[in-house]
Amino acid sequence: MATNTFLLYGANGYTARLMLDRLAAFGLRPVLAGRNEARLRPLAEQYGLSYRVADLSDATALDAALADMPVVLHCAGPFSQTAAPMQEACLRTGTHYLDITGEVAVFEHGFSLHEAAVNRNIMLMSGVGFDVVPTDCMARYLHERLPDATHLQLAFANEEGALSHGTAQTALEGLGAGGMIRQNGRLVPVPYVHHTLTVDFGNGQPQPCMAIPWGDLSTAYRTTGIPTIETYMGTTTRQIRMARLGNYLGWLVRLPWVQSFLRRQIASRVTGPDETVRQRARTHVWGRARNAQGQTVEARQHGPEGYTLTAEAALTITRHVLNGNWKAGYQTPAGLYGADLILELPGTSRG
Repeated sequence: MATNTFLLYGANGYTARLMLDRLAAFGLRPVLAGRNEARLRPLAEQYGLSYRVADLSDATALDAALADMPVVLHCAGPFSQTAAPMQEACLRTGTHYLDITGEVAVFEHGFSLHEAAVNRNIMLMSGVGFDVVPTDCMARYLHERLPDATHLQLAFANEEGALSHGTAQTALEGLGAGGMIRQNGRLVPVPYVHHTLTVDFGNGQPQPCMAIPWGDLSTAYRTTGIPTIETYMGTTTRQIRMARLGNYLGWLVRLPWVQSFLRRQIASRVTGPDETVRQRARTHVWGRARNAQGQTVEARQHGPEGYTLTAEAALTITRHVLNGNWKAGYQTPAGLYGADLILELPGTSRG
């Protein structure tokens, strides 16, 4: 198998299609995969690629799809439902695993498979997109500047961006579930939007940010060992007020018929940002670390729109793995590739 070949699972999704448009720049040639042949076949024909059909619930078909593949880049969410069966298949077939999740529970599950992955001599790495490459790199950068840090705050903002269908579905799953922080090394539940910050992202407009259970509560802890971590998202004061209502209405949004209604709304209304939006939008990341003596360090990063960044980051890491730059077991992006991984992506900067 050529070293530029890997399995792209969930190939007909929004983010995966952005990756397909960038293949030439990376010298990669994936085999497309998913559960729906009617969608895969025209996509494969459009890009001149081969495809394989495998449902995640069919272990035999999934193993056959992975059998001769060195790497799978898994893009089919919601990952709370799809990551585990793909990871188990990778352990059976000896295939390196990458995905683009941002879900804390998925990262934690991957970490629980570390010894199994070491024994199979494969790598498991989740969060190779906007979730969580920029913030993971920020965490490592700050830790390198303040190695005895005990507290870490990370915030991101997607300026003028928009949601994809998959991200909206993932957000729907979390409605009413409450918030979370990392405190003294442990994941601790807190009320949703338990804290807010006003952050200067360096773009001239200080922005309100609300605490959310972002994937760095898992990954930044594994990357840096900093025991207390909070994660924030740039938003508006109105959205903060609305989000806090979830602490009182969580029982309602978790009702099956409400979830079903919201899924239908997402399916009919959410399609992801178009090319014009992607070209215009920018992402910003801010971080602050503090040690027990009260010393602090801060930094900022800037980059392209979130889904553009995801496509670039995921393909960059896939190419690293195919070139032999990997380590057996569960790994985090910046933990393995360093704080400057983010600067390998076009249009990114740190300041």
